Amino acid sequence: MARSRRQDAGLLVLRAGTGGVLFAHGAQILFGWFGGPGFAAASVGMERMGFHPGRPSALLAAGLATPVAGAVAAGAMAGAVAVHTPGGFFSVSGGYEFPALLGWTAAALGIAGPGRYSADHLTGHRLNRPRTARLAFLATAALTAAVLRRRAARLPHGPEEPTP
Repeated sequence: MARSRRQDAGLLVLRAGTGGVLFAHGAQILFGWFGGPGFAAASVGMERMGFHPGRPSALLAAGLATPVAGAVAAGAMAGAVAVHTPGGFFSVSGGYEFPALLGWTAAALGIAGPGRYSADHLTGHRLNRPRTARLAFLATAALTAAVLRRRAARLPHGPEEPTP
């Protein structure tokens, strides 16, 4: 079944919105834009964890290399979920609700593809192939797992010992 123009327009709106929110969210943490803490002040920055979400957010919004951009953005949000897990689910308590939603949305876009109104469409979908999607999601899963293991190894385990 071919996609309709309405579905393609919906994918464009979803890509632009999700990519824009991912960009703004990362810019708050990394650069202190939009009232955010900035990289130096942030307790845990995505870049420090080994994630570099800026480019994938822009690619996702543009619909270029959509499977790769969606997979990488989802992996970055998996890292954010790990950081926010101690706060529980809901964002109001510092939880992972918001990064989880962004991650699932980015993953869905990476799987669904960009639609007709995209840079991928303009390039003949050279970077939007089923094999590219499979490889992107497998590689991202492996790299995300490695980054999260490294992060977990650096975290203190158990209660801290009081200093005399």
